[in-house]
Amino acid sequence: MANNKLETIVMNNLDAETFMKAVDECKGNVYLVTEEGDRLNLKSKFCQLIGLVNIIQGGHLKDAVISCDNLEDESKLFKLNLYGSKDNQ
Repeated sequence: MANNKLETIVMNNLDAETFMKAVDECKGNVYLVTEEGDRLNLKSKFCQLIGLVNIIQGGHLKDAVISCDNLEDESKLFKLNLYGSKDNQ
């Protein structure tokens, strides 16, 4: 999920509440990195409000990527996006 090229990430059958619960369970920091280079730490409830309200449109993250400090967290969020539910991991 984390790379230097910014792209649209399709969130497959995943709602914001499920995604935020998974972020809250992550061990390290999880960032939403915008095309402008802004890094919003999604572990912060304030950044969640600002970032997700403005960036998620129609189930897609527009011009942003998810970046994680912890590789296990990145894998967890990738699987959540792929399978659409924490129960399917």
